[in-house]
Amino acid sequence: MSIIICTIKENSWVARLAARKMKSPAVAIVFGHKIHLYGADRQRFLRDVAWVRHEVCHVRQYRRHGFFGFLVRYLADWIRNGYFLNKFEVEARQAEHSPVVMQDVRIV
Repeated sequence: MSIIICTIKENSWVARLAARKMKSPAVAIVFGHKIHLYGADRQRFLRDVAWVRHEVCHVRQYRRHGFFGFLVRYLADWIRNGYFLNKFEVEARQAEHSPVVMQDVRIV
């Protein structure tokens, strides 16, 4: 399997919009291989192992479905089932407890 390289963008405007929508002080949102943060810096994010695993799971979902394929599927499932029951979020919450999700992943 190939190495998955993830990057982090701190103080992201798109994550800020997500934080407003979610009414949350700290948010991470993934687009492709980039994890966008708002309300948390890189160090805080990386210290939270469950949060990192959750977001890396989304990176893997992008790889599995392709960039636009994932976005379309994610949004369609969100419309049908809401955020919490969205199958991609369910999978990511399960990944929070699985060290395997980090296999072959490098965060730079």
